[in-house]
Amino acid sequence: MTDQVPATPSRNSSDDALAQAHAARQSLRQRQALWVALALILVWGANFSIQKLVMHVVSPTGFLFGRYLLMPLCAIALLLWRHGLTLPVLTRQDLWDLAKLGIIGHTLHVGTVTYGVHWSTAFSSSVILACGPLFTLIILRLHDLERLGRFQIVGMAVACCGVLVFLSEKLLGGSWQATGGDLVLLFAASLFSYYTVAAKPLIERLGGFTTMAYATLFGSVPILILTAPLAVDVPWLAMTPPVIVAFVWAVVVSAFIGWLAWGWVNAVRGVARTAPLMYLMPPVAGVLAWVFVGESFTWLKIVGALVSLAGVAIAQFVHQPTLPARN
Repeated sequence: MTDQVPATPSRNSSDDALAQAHAARQSLRQRQALWVALALILVWGANFSIQKLVMHVVSPTGFLFGRYLLMPLCAIALLLWRHGLTLPVLTRQDLWDLAKLGIIGHTLHVGTVTYGVHWSTAFSSSVILACGPLFTLIILRLHDLERLGRFQIVGMAVACCGVLVFLSEKLLGGSWQATGGDLVLLFAASLFSYYTVAAKPLIERLGGFTTMAYATLFGSVPILILTAPLAVDVPWLAMTPPVIVAFVWAVVVSAFIGWLAWGWVNAVRGVARTAPLMYLMPPVAGVLAWVFVGESFTWLKIVGALVSLAGVAIAQFVHQPTLPARN
């Protein structure tokens, strides 16, 4: 029988040093991801006001036309960066699924969001779009992927009451355009929720970059066809250098690079730890809209927004029972 040789102190010290170095790197990545997430909340909160300023010059139609001239270029650049000159091999069914995803996520969702933001206000837009998780829960339940627990139903009821309070001021004041914009944004939030659920299996099968790039390319085509005849009447020469910078910032930095960065943040921090940060966006959007575009707020509007967000938070983050997965 041989005696077991104990580990030497130097080996233990080496293992401890490696573990400490790994923990330090992970801690650094976590902090970096948190700072990136907070920066994105600031960028996205400001983007509501930036879009309204740009659309005041070129109209929502011009903004959509210009956006979807740039977005396909970004998507092609992403594919080339990820795959080089050898593009991934996709089946006919994959291409069909990506085309449907692009039409829902870009043609319909972005199209309606753009007009909704134009008709509504920056703060209202951020609050209404933050109600998206409610539609996600409903869609998951309709597909028998999740049950709606007691707290989910309570949270949805609270959020609906908050939205009604939030909209009541505009309805009582006869602000029909702003009210219509908010209703359009609610519809857009439901589209994005469906896009989120429909994109998940494609992302798992094809990868996030490939799914995002092809959905962007497919979704761009209908928008360009619909907006091109009207683009000739857009006063493009009225775009001053600051407006051009704001437009590129809204499309490339906020919309395209922003979502890529958010995907990295979710991968590092996890969705559960990252999702609550989205509730910082309405306050950020409200403060920046007050500073830069002079948006005003009443106590009724603020209370309605707080009740809406509280209801969404209850419905989204309180544990709900999950149904067994189906083939």
